[in-house]
Amino acid sequence: MYKLDIGVIVPLESLLKNGTEELEALGLDTCQINAWNTDILTEENASALKRILGDKIKVSSFWVGWPGPKVWDFIDGPATLGLVPKEFRYVRMEALKRGARFAKMLDVTDITTHVGFLPENPSTTEYRETVVAIKDVAYYCQSLGLFFNFETGQETPVTLMRTIEDIGLDNLGINLDPANLLLYGKGNPVDAVDIYKDRIRGVHIKDGRYPTDGRHLGKETPVGEGLVDFPRLLDKLISYKYKGALIIEREISGPKQKEDIRKAMSILLDILQNY
Repeated sequence: MYKLDIGVIVPLESLLKNGTEELEALGLDTCQINAWNTDILTEENASALKRILGDKIKVSSFWVGWPGPKVWDFIDGPATLGLVPKEFRYVRMEALKRGARFAKMLDVTDITTHVGFLPENPSTTEYRETVVAIKDVAYYCQSLGLFFNFETGQETPVTLMRTIEDIGLDNLGINLDPANLLLYGKGNPVDAVDIYKDRIRGVHIKDGRYPTDGRHLGKETPVGEGLVDFPRLLDKLISYKYKGALIIEREISGPKQKEDIRKAMSILLDILQNY
């Protein structure tokens, strides 16, 4: 059996309030921590979190959010998400740097985020300015010994790779979210692995379908009920000797979320048994 850690995304607020209860209930020892409120990324909370996690929970990466408006669609998304909109850029760069410092306090090696709808045309001022902004944050991460990971989805795989090449730093990685590539209509996730190759440092186990109109994202589904071919996806990842975690993401809440996470765990273990 090919051994890969299986985990879930856990909000920082939940860990600080409830400890590792959610992870223990699922029988997991790995997570990706996320935080949209960067005001809580304090030294005090980092110390508290280290006590809570101890040696029993592994953190694959720290997912850092950013302040300001967030509209997850094709119309207002490009003007509100990530580092692309210039009016929110500086404050978000500072938020990501704060997240990097927090990750360093936790001894976590990677931070991850959405950088926004990367412009497809590399000749535009918008693209060049976005590259400069991301490079500034990534260079800061490099100075702390951290990897800066792009979560996939809001850009085509080729656009993401061009951006990585143009930034030109050696601490840039990819958090592959296969469902996002479908939800945003940007690519086939299995084929995308052949473009990203060994740049992939994290994977979200999430499923979904392509958009059905030009305004709204496609629909997320439980793993196994969407269009992500997980047996082929894992086969591709293993062919590139992927060693990172498989982080299950189900963007709902309540008992159904836990049910879908357990189902995803079972699917992953069945696939990995063949390796």
